[in-house]
Amino acid sequence: MTYPCLVLDHDDTVVNSTATVHYPCFAEYTAKFFPKAKRYTLEEYVLKNFDPGVYDFFHGEVGMTEEDMKHEQAYWHEYVQHHVPQVYDGMRDILWDYVHAGGTICVVSHSLSPNILRKPQPHALYDIMEKLGFTAEQMLVLDDLKPGYDMAKAANVRFAAAGWSNDIPEIEAFMRQNCDLYFKTVEAFGDYLLHGKEA
Repeated sequence: MTYPCLVLDHDDTVVNSTATVHYPCFAEYTAKFFPKAKRYTLEEYVLKNFDPGVYDFFHGEVGMTEEDMKHEQAYWHEYVQHHVPQVYDGMRDILWDYVHAGGTICVVSHSLSPNILRKPQPHALYDIMEKLGFTAEQMLVLDDLKPGYDMAKAANVRFAAAGWSNDIPEIEAFMRQNCDLYFKTVEAFGDYLLHGKEA
C-alpha cells in the first residue's frame, strides 16, 4: 500500500455539504444577524472558503468576532441536525475497501474552537505522525480546498485534490497546477488509492 494513512477532509471531499448545508446555513445566519453584510453567492462562498479559508473569511471579511463565530457555530450545529449532506457516490466503498486493506483514515477539518488548531496549520499532521507512527511519505491528504493543500505542503505530505466538489475554474486551475495529484471524479481517486492507477 503506497499510503497507509489517508488524511481526509470531510466537507465536499467525502460528503456534498457546502451547497446543501453550509452555504444555506451561512446565508440564513448572515441575513438574520449581519443584515448589512454582503450577500454572497454560492460560488463566491466556495471561493472564499478556498482562499483565505473559512475562519479568515468569517472573521476578516464578514466581520465576525470570536463570540460571533461561537454563536454562528451553535446556529450551524442546530441547522445540521435537520440538514444532512449525502456521501458522494462511491466514496463509502472506497474508504471501506481501503480500511479493509489495512489503511488508516484520519479526519482533519476546520474547527472554530480556540483550543483546536485549524487548517492550514500543519500540527494535526505532525500529531498523526507522532501518535500513529506514520512518516510524511506514508501519508496522503485528500481535500477540496487550499487550506488543506497549505497544511499538507507545510508538513511535506503529498496532497490530492478532490476536484469533484465544484466546477469553479479558478479553484481547478490552482489545484491542477499546484497539487501533487488532482482527481476530477471519486472513481478516479479510488482507482489511484486502491489500485495505483495514475491520476
